[in-house]
Amino acid sequence: MTITETRTDDYPTRMAEERWLERKDPVVWGEPGPDAPLAPEQVAEYERNGFLILRDLFTPAEVARLQEESRRLRSGQAQLQADNVVTEPGSDAVRTVFRLDDESALFNRLACDDRIAGKIRFLLDDDLYLHQSRLNYKPGFTGKEFYWHSDFETWHAEDGMPRMRAISASVLLTDNDALNGPLMLMPGSHRHFISCAGETPEDNHKSSLKKQEIGVPSPNALTELADRFGIEYAAGKAGTVILFECNTMHGSNGNITPFSRSNAFFVYNAWSNRLGQPFAAKKPRPAFLSSRDPKAPIRVVSGEIA
Repeated sequence: MTITETRTDDYPTRMAEERWLERKDPVVWGEPGPDAPLAPEQVAEYERNGFLILRDLFTPAEVARLQEESRRLRSGQAQLQADNVVTEPGSDAVRTVFRLDDESALFNRLACDDRIAGKIRFLLDDDLYLHQSRLNYKPGFTGKEFYWHSDFETWHAEDGMPRMRAISASVLLTDNDALNGPLMLMPGSHRHFISCAGETPEDNHKSSLKKQEIGVPSPNALTELADRFGIEYAAGKAGTVILFECNTMHGSNGNITPFSRSNAFFVYNAWSNRLGQPFAAKKPRPAFLSSRDPKAPIRVVSGEIA
């Protein structure tokens, strides 16, 4: 159900001037212990950096199944819903397939897997639902960049997400290295909320999905963030999982190598953090971008993905 009660806005944004605000929410909501699905040092790393790289969670056979399903979804023969597909700027090449859990039973099973969702359920200390899911594809030679941004800024402003109680999981479906446009993150940036300048245009999502220009920090703010925290890139073999906190500043370069880059991307929101009305937009974004009426928390399952 949609939350409708009056709420205090602790993270005002899309105003006349850019501002830096301190985070008011925990980073780790769960209590570490002997039964926790993450080791204490992993929890500490996630809390410190705002992201955590997990390797060797899946078998080679599971990774191969996911890669084959990814190829099927991009093949043009999968009969995808038109609203769920975004192409590269200036071409018909597939950039993103949204509602991945609806378009594919296999990826829906991946989203519920205990090796991912169990860890996130612990970090958020709550039941979960998928706020958004998508298949990202950055083709060789022509794959465009994703500009620097905090996901929470958009989810708060345009979707009505109240608190910083959401985590993204990026499951690499191709090898990612320093050259083919990997995810870049600013470790520690999640401790600060950059309240961005400028009003939200009508139907901003129609242009921002191809090139985001509203809700991004200024070059001065990004320079200061980089000076304070540095920039790291998340490399790994196919099957690697990157968990990153909803307010971590991140982006990726374009890909001019011959080697494509793709990943399955799931946004897990705490059940208690369900969406209300947007904080800085006249109306919510469409449902393929933000699940507004989840029927029940996801059921976390174990076992081989088949």
